[in-house]
Amino acid sequence: MSLKFRENPLLRFLVFVTTAYIFWYILYEFVLRGKTNFDEWIVDNIVRGVEIFLSFLGYSLIAYNDPVWKTHVGIEDSLGVTVGAPCDGIVLFALFAIFIIAFPGPIKHKAWFIPIGVMAIHVLNILRVAALAIIVDVNPSWLDFNHDYTFTILVYSAVIGLWYVWIQKFSPLKKVANA
Repeated sequence: MSLKFRENPLLRFLVFVTTAYIFWYILYEFVLRGKTNFDEWIVDNIVRGVEIFLSFLGYSLIAYNDPVWKTHVGIEDSLGVTVGAPCDGIVLFALFAIFIIAFPGPIKHKAWFIPIGVMAIHVLNILRVAALAIIVDVNPSWLDFNHDYTFTILVYSAVIGLWYVWIQKFSPLKKVANA
């Protein structure tokens, strides 16, 4: 088993990613989440980003002055959308970072590629929530399908796309596969 593990890069990758994700999940859920406001900060940043983007597009927004509604954003005369911790993208940040760390490539490139990838995922998430707010304004019955399927596929495709860019531009494995 030990010899097969060392000789099989796919198996090493899968074991590393699985172990790293479990470690991250336990650390985040049971240690960091209770001691930090990171989720709240990310959600607040998403809500503010959506408000800026929708205002730039010319939409009038619902004014929420009550702190209970601070995670809610919407276009005037619509129901709006609520941004919760499950949709803040932190899990995607972690998965993306773990994938890049696990895949071969220079550490000096990982040091800048991971933060830029995380920022790209965050911006995409802001655009996703803005699109959901527009969908709710146009036809609220479309929200569930687009939230659960359309945007899930788009966001995960973007994460896989970033990983593909890493493989094509920075991984020594690409050179071996093309040789």
